[in-house]
Formats: sequence, C-alpha cells, structure tokens
Amino acid sequence: MKQTTTLLRLLVASTLTFTLLACTRFEAVDPATGPASVPRVSIMTFNVENLFDNVDDPGKNDLTYLALSAKQSEEHKAVCGEIEVDRWRDQCLNWDWSDDIINHKLKVVAGVILQVNEGRGPDIVALQEVENLGILERLRNEHLADAGYNEAILIEGHDLRGVDVAFLTRLPPAGPPTLHRIDFDDAEQKRVADTRGILEATFELPDGSLLTGYAVHFPAPFHPTAMREAAYRHLNGLRSALPPDRAAFAAGDFNTTSAEDREKAMLERFVRPDWTIAHEVGCEGCPGTSYYARRDDWSFLDMILWSPAIDSGEKATWALRADSVQIANRAPGQARPDGTPWRFEMPDGAGVSDHWPVVAFIESE
Repeated sequence: MKQTTTLLRLLVASTLTFTLLACTRFEAVDPATGPASVPRVSIMTFNVENLFDNVDDPGKNDLTYLALSAKQSEEHKAVCGEIEVDRWRDQCLNWDWSDDIINHKLKVVAGVILQVNEGRGPDIVALQEVENLGILERLRNEHLADAGYNEAILIEGHDLRGVDVAFLTRLPPAGPPTLHRIDFDDAEQKRVADTRGILEATFELPDGSLLTGYAVHFPAPFHPTAMREAAYRHLNGLRSALPPDRAAFAAGDFNTTSAEDREKAMLERFVRPDWTIAHEVGCEGCPGTSYYARRDDWSFLDMILWSPAIDSGEKATWALRADSVQIANRAPGQARPDGTPWRFEMPDGAGVSDHWPVVAFIESE
C-alpha cells in the first residue's frame, strides 16, 4: 500500500513537471502536414531502459530485477556481493522490482509511445533493452491494446544481462524475422557477452511494397571503438545485400557518443555514405537523445537511419519527411526540471528512461 501511494504521488508530481516544462520542450509528434491521401508510415526508436519482469531467467544476469522478497537468500547476497561497482551492487541487493513497479514501468513506457500519432503510437517501434517476449507482450496487451500492434517481434539473443532488441508494428509482416549475430573478431569474450545482435524484419507498406527494418543496440561506449565499427560494418553489409527495390531503415541505440564521433568520424566513415541520418535533415534545435552530466555533453546515441530503394520499379518511391523528424519527450516523467532525460529511478519509480526516442515519418511520392 505504501509503495502504491508513493507511485500515485509520483504520477501527480510528474504531471506537474510536464506542465511546467511544456513551453521549453519540443512540439508533440504528429504526422507531417500534407495531403491526407498520401500514405505515411511513422517510425520510432526507443531505448526503454531495463524493461524487465521479476522472474529469474536462468543463464542471464537479471538478479537486480527481482522482488526484494526473492533477494534474501545467502546465495543471492553472495552473487551480488561480487559486483565491483558500488551502485550496481546496491541495486542487486536492495532494489524491490515488485509487481507494482513493473506495472508502473509498463505504464510510463506506453505513455511515451502513445504521444505519437494523436495517441495511437507510431506504426513501427524499434525497442532496446527489453528482457524477453513475455514482458513486451504485457506492454502490448495491457497498455497498448488500443494501438492495434501485431504480435511483438523479439528473438532471444546472447546478451549476458538478458536485454534484447525488438519491434512493435501495425504493418503486416513479410516473412520471418532474423537475428544477426555480429562478428567482433578478436574482442574479449567477456565484452562480446555484453552485446546484442541486429534484428531484421520486413514489413509490407500500404502500397504493397516492402520495407526492411533493422533494430540495433550497438556495444556500449565503454567498449572499444573497434566493436562499434564492426557493428556498423555488419549493418551496412546487411543493407547492401537487399534487392534494389527495397527501402530500408535502421533504428536503435548506436551508442556512438558525440565525443567519439568528433574524434573518430564514425558517422562520416560508416553512416553518411549509405544512409540518411534522420536528425541531421530534420529535428532542428534538438540537442540529442542522451545527456552525460559529467561532461555536460549531449549525444544522439539513438538514431533513425533511412535508405530509399535504389530502383522502386513501377511502385511509388518512399521518402523520409525531413520536417517530421522530432524527439518524442513530452510524456510525463521523461524530462527532469533541468530539461535532460529522466532515467527510471528506484525505489519510487520516478522518470521513464535515460534515453529520449526519435520519431520520423516516411511517405509515398
């Protein structure tokens, strides 16, 4: 009861914060203006930050995300005690990832998704940091039922912590999805265990043409740059293997910081030659999707990359609407009073995620 009351107070406080910040944040994300008869499809990428259930998944390092009552054994305490980082060790020992917290997490994540398309949510959502298909289906069925999404697309990967990439979409699927494991050459195995594959899925657009999407979550910034370089190369190889009449997008958490890009020219070398970076052609004035307070530095860790069909044949060409690209950050709890992303905090469930989503629309020409 105490936790439920706290969550209610938090919801009220978040709503007030949202109201106070509305005048300083970006406009609500709705379809780009234009003729109503022009087919449009909206795409979002959203790192939901640790969308976990509270059931121990054998073989995965998910002990932090258990109810406190399940953390009282000496075995659990011993495993947590081996964690070197103080903050992570405390989370493993003391976080109460209760049913109430999970329900609240699902609710606020859904609120972020539903701020697009006048409450319907995007047509395609690429998601990162989802533990498994079960928790994603709970999100879809319990909190996004009116959005009309098809059965979620998630293939269990090899990430030791248990986080996966996934898709939610209203578009009809065109064949089974594939999870591509990335070859990191000579990287240490303990680093490779902390990575995700590239999820490929193909969807049928309103005019019957096909669109292939890649949901990505590249290696974290504390891993060597060479691992992200390998991930970009793998993604570009997948794109180049598609037929010439196929449009494609890649969406997700690329984990390329602004500092790394300045020093290593990552986007110039691996992205701009083959893709259009959505926030570079639209999203004027957007600072980024992730904020690193220690350096007072914004980054677009989260990106939508667009690649039109080389030869669309008799079908219409689909193009990115530059004026549609925005950061979706107006749902309650997404921004701190200082205007930076508000990560999901315990014990009260403040915030939503330490990432802001990017949204873009494509349309038929």
